[in-house]
Amino acid sequence: MNLRGLICRSLLLAAGAMLATTTATTMAFAAEGPFHVEHAWQVGGEGGWDYIAVDPRTDLLYITRGNHVQVVNRENGKQVADITGLHGTHGVVFAPGGNGYISDGGGNQVAVFDRKTYKIMRTIPAGTNPDGILYEPVTRTVWAFNGRSHNVTVIDTKDDQVLATLDLPGKPEFPVADGKGNIYDNIEDKSEIVHIDARSRKLLATWSVAPGESPSGLAIDRAHGILFSVCDNQKMAIVSTATGKVIATPTIGDGPDAARFSMDGGYAFSSNGESGTLTVVHQDSPQHFTVVQNLPTGKGARTLTLSPNGSKVYLVTAKFGPRPAATEGQPHSRPPMIPGSFTLIVVGK
Repeated sequence: MNLRGLICRSLLLAAGAMLATTTATTMAFAAEGPFHVEHAWQVGGEGGWDYIAVDPRTDLLYITRGNHVQVVNRENGKQVADITGLHGTHGVVFAPGGNGYISDGGGNQVAVFDRKTYKIMRTIPAGTNPDGILYEPVTRTVWAFNGRSHNVTVIDTKDDQVLATLDLPGKPEFPVADGKGNIYDNIEDKSEIVHIDARSRKLLATWSVAPGESPSGLAIDRAHGILFSVCDNQKMAIVSTATGKVIATPTIGDGPDAARFSMDGGYAFSSNGESGTLTVVHQDSPQHFTVVQNLPTGKGARTLTLSPNGSKVYLVTAKFGPRPAATEGQPHSRPPMIPGSFTLIVVGK
């Protein structure tokens, strides 16, 4: 090798070392921040999982697990009940002073359960594959967003009767309510958010989340009218409810499926299953937002919820074995979950 080649090689090695140091420093900085993992409790139990919810009356965690819903003490990770007899669960909501409601997508129904006995009292027919679900406090109604039939079933909590079915422009994902009679929901296949009037049960507006793509989880800052929509292309589309415009798009982790906003410090959270991180975005002001942390949580930890006061974040994941080889009948095989490895992760400041 001539002198010029030696110099070039030395420069490349130095640049590589600098890049490696910079990358390691960046990763270390991303892990640092105001939040840390406090506990990782093995809960066990069978089945996959979707959304998590906290009953504000009992402080218990509800974790949807396919054909059942685990009820867990969030202070120690111990299971206190198991709601069975379901088909393919997604979300859980609670009517203040009343019953609980489970979107049972596999059964095309909403299951109503007693919050004291954990027994299913009745089921209400919905559209095809009810997924996202919310309780709307002004009208005292439950809204089940049906992923495959592209509509929403509105249920009166006074008598658990269906009041209406509202058509949507595409596949709905996670909804939120502002507490004033407005409902917002991600439309995954159109990369949009819809604005619905709960009183009239009418679609008022449709807003693009571009450059965000394929939104799933949605959170809301009710005090300032701001939505946080987490998207598949590693963007959090932050949208003003006053204008319907995207005002910021901070970068998040890969594979998000849920979002929450905490008034305790003004943080928006994105749980990222593929990258195994919790992205924490601080609301510096209603117009400015900063990513302050990408906390490692665990691959598969794609959904989350908050404690009632917003000081704790709860996520779940599990360990998996090797992915089976693809076959003609099963070209996209999934790795099996290791029995007993299902884990509740508690994050705090």
